[in-house]
Parts: sequence; structure tokens; C-alpha cells
Amino acid sequence: MSKELIRLSNLSMAFDGEYVLKDINIYFNDKEFLTLLGPSGCGKTTTLRIIGGFLKPTSGDVYFDGVRINDVPPHKRMVNTIFQKYALFPHLNVFENVAFGLRLARQDGKKLGKDEITGRATEMLDVVSLKGFEKRDVTLLSGGQQQRVAIARALVNHPKVLLLDEPLGALDMRLRKDMQNELKEMQQATGITFIYVTHDQEEALAMSNTVVVMEGGEIQQIGTPEDIYNEPKNAFVADFIGESNIVDGIMRADGLVEIFGRKFKCLDGGFEPDEPVDVVIRPEDVDIVEPGRGKLTGTVISITFRGVLYDIIVDFAGFRWLIQTTDLSPIGTKIGIKIDPDGIHIMKKGPFSGMYGDYSSYSAQYDEISDAEHEYEPEEEERNYEA
Repeated sequence: MSKELIRLSNLSMAFDGEYVLKDINIYFNDKEFLTLLGPSGCGKTTTLRIIGGFLKPTSGDVYFDGVRINDVPPHKRMVNTIFQKYALFPHLNVFENVAFGLRLARQDGKKLGKDEITGRATEMLDVVSLKGFEKRDVTLLSGGQQQRVAIARALVNHPKVLLLDEPLGALDMRLRKDMQNELKEMQQATGITFIYVTHDQEEALAMSNTVVVMEGGEIQQIGTPEDIYNEPKNAFVADFIGESNIVDGIMRADGLVEIFGRKFKCLDGGFEPDEPVDVVIRPEDVDIVEPGRGKLTGTVISITFRGVLYDIIVDFAGFRWLIQTTDLSPIGTKIGIKIDPDGIHIMKKGPFSGMYGDYSSYSAQYDEISDAEHEYEPEEEERNYEA
């Protein structure tokens, strides 16, 4: 069982009276790769800076190994930070950048010997695949190489925790993907706890053991990448993590939800009979069938080629869905859709309901299906939802 390393307890942060973090409670385990994920302004970087000691919270506590560290300065915490701008020393070569922290006196006042400094710096350069670059000018390195130097400099002091604030933001897409894999391998090899901040959901899912989704200064959901993607807790998480069609529905009974006046089997339960709910359907979980074989029928209005598949926007009486498929359906084609029970995810209504999931403008039918009392007449179903 993993050991708890850091805990944030009832943590809040305000700037000029405006709260950017609101009563955060979370813990971080030893040897964990955890990602704080969310849009700009959600509070993820503020959380990271509080853990690093660069900010003192307005209220609440930070614990490290069970000890309160609110008043401990950054240089006395067993934590190192890598920022988006690597802040390398331009007047020092690669080796000296990595060895810089080792040459400083430790907390006990002692200094490391020359041989130990050389050995540890060389070993770390090997870990980040920069062996042979010791005497290179850091200003002449590529972006990916500069990032490796920054990582080596941060890890060479053997911190308990490495904080990474969007360190891949300045890299091109191919290099970002390469570095994602390398960071994951480094974390596994060193056993150091990584706390990573990003707004890139693909990056978070690919690298992390645990993902913390944040919005509005609050934690919306914590879980494994699989849990976050497959079982989002609210409409914000469903929309932010991947693409989602989020529609209003009515939970008629356990395992049976009504969407657009049609009943679909699902795997969820525990709701009140006829309870209004949010229904999440991922684009890849929708199968295109002949109009007569689908429970819903719509018209293809947009096609985008994505290489291995097509993104197709389909209009269902004004509510537009995104469907991802390898089969091309030309614009104007009438199609039916089929959704298996495990492709339908049910969420309780919340503050984010009605804000996400429609790939068009607001629809009149959207209001109607959000009303559990609304009853569809057969003629109305035929007119609105079939070709």
C-alpha cells in the first residue's frame, strides 16, 4: 500500500479578496505520478506553488510526512520545481548546470566532495540521455535537450517530490509526445513523486497514475485516467476530458434511460424513478447504422478527416452530436445510430448541467427533454427525431 507523503487540508487561497482555491482537501502518495489538470485559472498552478513553498495559503495547512510545513521556506523543503521556462544558467555548461545544487552547502552545513558531485551529476545526465553533453553550451541545445538538463538539475539532489509546471508547453507536438514517455520512465526509474500541472488532457491521461481535475478553484474529480474518462462525475469533467455528447435524459428505472423520447438500456442505477439526469455518450461509442435500424435518425452536416477516422457532426432535430467513425457518410446523408449499454454513462444533475456537450447552438428541444414531466406524443416523436 502506498504511503501518504503530502496532504493539503482545508486549503484556500485568495488574491485581493478573490478566492482562487476553495477548501481543497487532497493527499499525494509516495512514488506516485499525479497530474493536476484543468483550464487556465482553475487553481492548479497556485496549488503547485503552495506545495513548493512559493506561496503561503490564506487558510488551511500543508503537511509533509505528517509534519505541518506552512512556514518552511522552499529551499528547506524536500521538493524541487521545474517551470515551463527552464531557467538554466546561460554562463554554465550542461554539467555545471546539473551540478550547481550539489555544490551548495546542505542543511547540516556540510558540502559534498568533488568525486561525489561528479559521480551524481554524471549519473543523472545518463538518466536523462545526455551523456557526452557535459561541456555543451546550454544556450545551443534544442528545447528538448534544455528540458532534460532542467530535469537532471532538479533530480540530482534526490528530492522526495518533483513539481512540474507545464514543462512541455514550449515543445512541438512530436517532441512533447517523446518527452511524455521519457518523463514517465524517469518517474518509474527514480521512484520520486511527480506532481505535474497541465491543461492538456491527453498528456494527463497518458502519463499519470492519478488525475485531479480542477475548475473554479475546486476539485471536480480524482481518479485513475480510466476512471476519469469512463466515469466522469459531472458535465465539466465529461466535456474537458476528451470529446463528449452530453444530453439531458430521464432515468426511467435502473438500467433504462430516456433520451429524445426514446428509451436506451444502460448499466447505471441508483437513481430515483423519472429523475432528470445528464447522459454522456463518447463519440467513439456511437455506431452508424441504416436509418431504419437506429433508435435515433439524423442528418450529417459536417465532416472532418482526422487521418485514421472521421469526425462527423450529425444534427438530431437541432441538437448536434459528434461521432467518430472510420466509415464516411457524406454531408446530407440520413443516418441512424446505435449505442450499446456500456457506451451510455449517467450523471446526476449539477451546476455544470446544460453548459456542455451540444456541438451547435441552443436547441428548443433541449429545454423540452430536460423536463421529466414532458410526454412525447407518437406524432411528435416521428416529426422530431426520424427522417
